[in-house]
Amino acid sequence: MRRVSLLVFSFYLLVSFAACGGKGGDDVGVDIINNPNSAEGYDQSAALPAITFDCDKHDFGRLSEGEVISYSFHFRNTGTADLVISGCSATCGCTVADYPRGRIAPGGEGYIAVSFNSQGKVGQQYQEVTVLSNAQPSRHVLKIVAQVSH
Repeated sequence: MRRVSLLVFSFYLLVSFAACGGKGGDDVGVDIINNPNSAEGYDQSAALPAITFDCDKHDFGRLSEGEVISYSFHFRNTGTADLVISGCSATCGCTVADYPRGRIAPGGEGYIAVSFNSQGKVGQQYQEVTVLSNAQPSRHVLKIVAQVSH
């Protein structure tokens, strides 16, 4: 039984190695990565966008369970290239973010509207929305808090 297990394991390793071509990921060329924000070869003179929020946390205060409330986080492109927000993701389905699509020129402004549905939520609530963009850093976290009661 032990010999059969060893044979099966050896065969599995051989097939796995052959399926990968034995290259261990060497077939991915460095030339496909073109990110001016990467640490190696970073050109500080390159035009880059920058997203700057007036504030990144909002406290809704006290709410009654079932209320749906919203807050708009104001931001500005303080960089030297067009800003593109590629998405927003929340920590819970009770929180939804709407963001501008398209390019925001340097000096341009916008809002990320965050809605919180307190249905089924009681007590101190803390939610986060992660904003993904082409700025550096590429992730920015917005926070909302609320105290929900029955």
